[in-house]
Amino acid sequence: MNKESDSSYAMRLMLAYLCVATEKEASLERKVEILDKFGLTDKEIAKVCGGAIQSIRNARHSVRKHGRNKKAR
Repeated sequence: MNKESDSSYAMRLMLAYLCVATEKEASLERKVEILDKFGLTDKEIAKVCGGAIQSIRNARHSVRKHGRNKKAR
């Protein structure tokens, strides 16, 4: 990568982190659901969330399979 793309990549990850920073108590599935909207890869989401790539894949699968868990009214 060149210097400009390194800067762009770092800024993209920083913005992704800021999107989930207020979600400290949120589950990994919720964080993946939020970051998925930005088209981030499993590797990028793992870096932002501080988890393993396989954990991100599992969370993404869970969100797709079960949908977003909404609280009962």
